[in-house]
Amino acid sequence: MKSVKNHLSLIVALVSILFSIQMFIVVDRSIDAYKQNLAKNYSIVIVSKKKITQDDMLLLDKMIKNVEELSPNNVIKRLNANIDKKNMDLLKLTLPKFYKLYLVKFPTPDEIKKLKSNLFKNKSITKIEDFSNTHDTTYKLLVLFKNVVFIFALAISIVTTLLILKELRIWQFKHNERMSIMGLFGAPVWLRSAVLFRLAIVDALISSVLIFLVFIYISSNKWVLAQFENINIKVEIFNLVSDSLLLLAISLIVSVLLATMIVLGHKEEV
Repeated sequence: MKSVKNHLSLIVALVSILFSIQMFIVVDRSIDAYKQNLAKNYSIVIVSKKKITQDDMLLLDKMIKNVEELSPNNVIKRLNANIDKKNMDLLKLTLPKFYKLYLVKFPTPDEIKKLKSNLFKNKSITKIEDFSNTHDTTYKLLVLFKNVVFIFALAISIVTTLLILKELRIWQFKHNERMSIMGLFGAPVWLRSAVLFRLAIVDALISSVLIFLVFIYISSNKWVLAQFENINIKVEIFNLVSDSLLLLAISLIVSVLLATMIVLGHKEEV
């Protein structure tokens, strides 16, 4: 029964660490997917004194993905619907050119400033509307949300790591007599601590399997998928290969590293 409690406490702690890490990964992927969605809808409007070709526009900045020239017809119709064709053609020639720029990704505020600076290098461009107020607010909210999740995941990882360390130390104290006897018979440190490492590795494997099953369920849950559909993004909640290997590696590294710290600490005391 005591052995089960020892395993259970370590497994719960490791699962907490792995769960918080995977949740941060999911949030990071969600924000990236949302940025891509924003980039498709986000655009910059520029006003130019004369026509600028798409090739010339693309050369101004690598952030520009596509250029769309806006028709002046809607503007003219708003001014006066009774303008005759001759005057309308003349007005079209005198009006400045309007372009809508689509970007390769959702830009940061610094990237927007750099983009505007590069665009103004073309002397024909007289005005740029980048919708900076809305853009800055959206971007800052995304960054804030990501930072909050990161801090939360980090806090959980630190606390649970300390709990694992304490649990392994308690286990060592319980088996201190057996380890001392083995030391008197000349057993090396790794052999005396073999059971401790076995406990750490077994619990790491069990924790990885549990978190694998949990996120397989979450990634196929209809309610969870519906939440992502509501904000019009598609996110890979759990990758069977890369995420599984990453979490397994983290679980093993944390367990073995903490067990090694306990063993080395015990050796120093002796």
